[in-house]
Amino acid sequence: MSDRLTNPEKTLRIGPMMTMGHIPDLDPRMRIVLAALFAVVVVSLSDLIALCLAVLVAVTLLPLSGLPAKRTFKRMAAMDGFIFFTLILLPFSVAGTPMFTFLGFDASWEGLRQAVEIALTANAVILALMCLVGSMEPVTMGHALHALRMPEQLVQLLMFTTRYIETLREEYMRLRAAMKMRGFRPGTNWHTYRSFGYLVGMMLVRALERSERVLGAMKCRGFTGRFVLLEQFRMTDRDWLFAALMTAASVFLLVVQFRHAFA
Repeated sequence: MSDRLTNPEKTLRIGPMMTMGHIPDLDPRMRIVLAALFAVVVVSLSDLIALCLAVLVAVTLLPLSGLPAKRTFKRMAAMDGFIFFTLILLPFSVAGTPMFTFLGFDASWEGLRQAVEIALTANAVILALMCLVGSMEPVTMGHALHALRMPEQLVQLLMFTTRYIETLREEYMRLRAAMKMRGFRPGTNWHTYRSFGYLVGMMLVRALERSERVLGAMKCRGFTGRFVLLEQFRMTDRDWLFAALMTAASVFLLVVQFRHAFA
């Protein structure tokens, strides 16, 4: 859980030392709302200048998020690996002014433009989401979504999934190790398919058994179906200032997008 929830005194102590836009110390509710707003605005853009500015805004958020730049860009590169195929195929699948011909297929400028739009949009949205929401602890995100009046059952499902997905992965690794110890080697045959089917079935059975044990333990500790939030979220002047700057940036992107309509 973030310092804002677990240790408010620490937040007060380090607050004056931080810049007004240090994202991990901002209100989680506001970060989720701003991420959604920015994503909607960027998806609505089609002007290349506006999209380049959107990417610039997202890159500006990176040093404020506290995320390691090298690891973040590696994750972005993994996503761009899929977009790379779009950049190759779209020019050949969209009709328009030919750039060149390859093996009898015309590559159009319109298709290239659409591919660039998709690449810029995806990079701007994903990077902004990683900076604003990806730097948030899962428990904090769940509490923030609940504070935003999201359905409580969905919030609880998110929090339980985040909490126990690693436990299920460890259980899967133990079962795979047991299969290898018994001489199992995967191949393209019915024995392999049947073995993986048994593996999935055993995973479901063990997940059900573990969930019943966890539920019993939580009831013994007084769980009534609702998580108790000890520290309430509060908007500060720094939060409002950051929200105003992000909103102004989003409005500016829309102005750039529709500048020809206003001219």
